[in-house]
Amino acid sequence: MASAAIASAKSLIRKRLFLHSNSPTKLSPFCFSISTTTAALTNKNKDAKIQRKKQKWNSEANLLVKRRTRSDKELDEESFLKHYGNGDSVHVPVMLGEVLDVFASVRLESFVDCTLGAGGHSSAIIKAHPEMKLYVGLDVDPVAHEMALSRLKGILYKDSYDGTSNLQVHTFLKNFKNIKSVLHEIDGEVSAAGVHGIIMDLGMSSMQVGDSERGFSVLNDGPLDMRMNPEASLKAEDILNSWPDSEVGRILRDYGEESNWYSLQNKIVKARLTGGLHSTRELVDLIRNSTSWTRGGRQGWIKTATRVFQALRIAVNDELNTLKDSIRACFDSLSSGGRLAVISFHSLEDRIVKQAFLNIVNCSEDDSINIKTFGSDKEAWIKQIVQGRDATILTKRPITPSEKEEKLNTRSRSAKLRVIQKKSLEESSFG
Repeated sequence: MASAAIASAKSLIRKRLFLHSNSPTKLSPFCFSISTTTAALTNKNKDAKIQRKKQKWNSEANLLVKRRTRSDKELDEESFLKHYGNGDSVHVPVMLGEVLDVFASVRLESFVDCTLGAGGHSSAIIKAHPEMKLYVGLDVDPVAHEMALSRLKGILYKDSYDGTSNLQVHTFLKNFKNIKSVLHEIDGEVSAAGVHGIIMDLGMSSMQVGDSERGFSVLNDGPLDMRMNPEASLKAEDILNSWPDSEVGRILRDYGEESNWYSLQNKIVKARLTGGLHSTRELVDLIRNSTSWTRGGRQGWIKTATRVFQALRIAVNDELNTLKDSIRACFDSLSSGGRLAVISFHSLEDRIVKQAFLNIVNCSEDDSINIKTFGSDKEAWIKQIVQGRDATILTKRPITPSEKEEKLNTRSRSAKLRVIQKKSLEESSFG
């Protein structure tokens, strides 16, 4: 009885779904209609989903463009390649033309380079301002310090170059957070009056990345060091092998903005059971094995490794807290009418610089009351400013490198330049 009922049910299903004839079995028009309609709906949904994604990407891209001002500075490609295109150059100064423009209208009698590096920005600024009487360079990296000092001496004492005989040059192996004490040490009067210009270039130099012993490179094997100041005690391997699990995760999440932070945290902690991580190669291999190839293949794990290395470098050198403390100290060290220029290279840095500038002018991010737009009668690079009682932000939106510079120097792609000017004692020219 049961078997007869089952057979009857099967027969009924076949009649509903198929046409019966002497010809081979075909799908009924009814069934075919359902299948094609379903397929059409599926494809339509997929197309709509793709379209929504494209719209989202375009919207985000447009938003990024609106939040920055791409430099229209003409880059002399022939000169660039002559100086930096032979592969022997230790470091290419980013947005050099734009930086020179920032200080072009300032009588730059005193100047501080907070991140001396290889001296690229400094040497060009000294050449452009023969009126300069005091120059101060700061860096915690002794290798960079020696290289920059050699470069500056070459400029100062070159027979073909004059006008620098009265220039006092002071360089210090110190962090820019010490700018006030450094200026006071040089000359109490200078410290009180302030300097006319300050630059902070927060990027890594090519020579630091290229030296595998420093531990900054994702692609070259070396010790897990990552100290900017070789005299400092904390290394990257200390964090990876000794710090609490939650702190390792926090660093990856907050400083690297890494979405896969929890899985990486667990694998890093698990590696301690077999001796821990002691070389960049070991860390890169761990990241490689933790990153799915469906998330971008080789580029996927390289991007993840770059974020992890960034996070560890920031933690080892306490970069973000140092930057927060230093922006105000640098602004306070300016004379009336003096300018502070900051070049950042990732969103965490840029956010701090932006907020610090807004705090100085006492404006919120959405405050548009004090925004002014300038035409060609002002300095060409100044597009919009934000005014405050004691200062003026000369870059409402950050300036980014020209397309040509990004092409010739790929490391400049993420650079953002922001500038703030201390109000002069008399009425400001931007008032």
